[in-house]
Amino acid sequence: MTERIRIAIADDQAIIRDGLETVLSLVDGFEVVGTAADGAEAVALVAAERPDVVLMDLRMPILDGAAATRRVTAETPETAVLVLTTFADDADIVTALRAGARGYLTKDAGRAELAAAIRAVAAGQSTFSEPVREVLLGRIGAPAPSPTGAGELSGSVPAPLSEPALAERFPALTAREREVYALVLQGRSNAEIAAALFVGVATVKTHINALFAKLGVRDRAQAIARGLGTTSAN
Repeated sequence: MTERIRIAIADDQAIIRDGLETVLSLVDGFEVVGTAADGAEAVALVAAERPDVVLMDLRMPILDGAAATRRVTAETPETAVLVLTTFADDADIVTALRAGARGYLTKDAGRAELAAAIRAVAAGQSTFSEPVREVLLGRIGAPAPSPTGAGELSGSVPAPLSEPALAERFPALTAREREVYALVLQGRSNAEIAAALFVGVATVKTHINALFAKLGVRDRAQAIARGLGTTSAN
């Protein structure tokens, strides 16, 4: 018998919490260990229960989902944060990824998609729903916004990086690693990257491990946050 995935749920709407708890409790291999009605409760619940995954809404009272995600990833790094929210605008996505979220789904996701995403982040992978992928794709091709001088805490969203920009910003990356990184920034899976570049999945994994090491990140979510952010290369 495979080990069960222990899940916590954080959402300020009781009907959403109850619905998710009911649905996930019926999925083989899942165990819901508790629910929270705000970000502060979510942080406390994760600290107490040490779940494998916490489903995190973004718009919550007392402590919002992004702030709660930062607390969880700093204080309980073994728990993966999977954002589950109504909103899929680029500012929310970038904020959540910077905070340390490993995945991002919108609430119109079906049970199968949600279950697959939970399994993915519990296994250390990153996952994004199709609306979020579309936002990421749009940001990759979008022109840079005019500088405003606003800092990270203001909620401003930095420009995405194209492949030529990757070469300038991360000169330590090889040409192939930049190609792979550009596709990672689009939310592509290893299989999709392999198909796009006409190489094997094992080769893609090798390039991804190398570029993660050079970027100083541990997973796709951090790599995307780095690519969408303003932090300079190491």
